[in-house]
Amino acid sequence: MRKLNITFGTRAFRRALLLAVLLAPSIALAQWHAAVGAQSDSKARQAMAFLPNEIWIHAGDSITWSMETDEPHTVTFLKDGQVRPFFADGCPGFSSDPATFDGSQCVTSAPLVKGQNFTIKFPATGNYKLTCLFHENQDGTIHVYDSSQPLPHDQAFYDQRAADERRDLLVQTRIDYNSGSDNEPNRKQYAGVGAGAGSITATGGGSESLSLVRFVKDPVEIRPGQTVEWVNNDPVLPHTITFGTEPVDILDPSPDVTVDADGAQHAVIEAAADSTHSGFIVAAPQERLGVAQAPLGTTRFRVTFPKAGIFPYICALHDGLGMTGTVIVKP
Repeated sequence: MRKLNITFGTRAFRRALLLAVLLAPSIALAQWHAAVGAQSDSKARQAMAFLPNEIWIHAGDSITWSMETDEPHTVTFLKDGQVRPFFADGCPGFSSDPATFDGSQCVTSAPLVKGQNFTIKFPATGNYKLTCLFHENQDGTIHVYDSSQPLPHDQAFYDQRAADERRDLLVQTRIDYNSGSDNEPNRKQYAGVGAGAGSITATGGGSESLSLVRFVKDPVEIRPGQTVEWVNNDPVLPHTITFGTEPVDILDPSPDVTVDADGAQHAVIEAAADSTHSGFIVAAPQERLGVAQAPLGTTRFRVTFPKAGIFPYICALHDGLGMTGTVIVKP
């Protein structure tokens, strides 16, 4: 009789276990997809954005970000309170693909360009800030829920949201070839060229920006002895004005560059074979409460041309996107 009880108990246990497996909800780890950046067909308009820049997922899910631009970006998650590193340094270093982020250690891709992907798995619940080390004001939010919580959206929603944000940035944001073409208040002194233009927008998930990577009012024609002034009107993206040989150090100005009384950089080019380089010209970062005020940015670069000639130049950061120009000095 005791033997029968053991057999019955074992069979009952097996049936209960099988029933529990059959009735338990199926929790499959999901693979989500998003995009990084967007650009116009000419590459002149560059959207610095994660598309979409806010996603809800379950713990254990992964997201693959696909690059859509020739402008480089990173997919980066920093630790809370971590000082933002230089894009070439990484965390330090760059993470393997696929990577895992739980908030305890920095994770970042290497610089990515069009056609490349990067995947991150999120094993722990939390709300995490996504950023790009190349571009300030390009960030987003990843909400990681426990598996018991329902998700508010599916992949189709995020695909549509990405398309809407892409359209809003590239089409509806008003930046055109007239943006930044005026070098007020110095237009009476110098011929003016806009070295890019830009704007910053935002969603509930984070900031996005659009940049026009072109020299506006190109080519520019002047007479010998006159000066051309370039002004960067982009609130985020740096540019350079580079004549002749591109230097190894593109961050800093070349040794021949001086500084005018108003803080603008100034160089003189005698011949088309001469080289000069502005270094980065860029606006100061936006101010934040509780943080020391940032110094003024260097947004103006001037070149005086004593002699006639044709002088081509580039932005050393964005010439691959078509940001090139010419100064024609007529005799």
